[in-house]
Amino acid sequence: MKTILKNFLLVILPIIFSGCFYVNDRGVSDRYYNGCKEYYDSLGNYHKDCDENIVEFKEIPKSIERSVNKATKSFTE
Repeated sequence: MKTILKNFLLVILPIIFSGCFYVNDRGVSDRYYNGCKEYYDSLGNYHKDCDENIVEFKEIPKSIERSVNKATKSFTE
């Protein structure tokens, strides 16, 4: 019975929450479009300020590396 419930939750939960989160070019967000503001300052430098995502794609490799380092550290101790 427990495996049936687990399988049911594994199938149903992503379907339920798929409407709440969106994958964009920078990561996973709760908005369909990035709220980026692009502008040039008075010196002519380009700036792009974006809203924070729930998960940033560029942070995923760093977090995986930290997890692997913690796991290997616990095995070596």
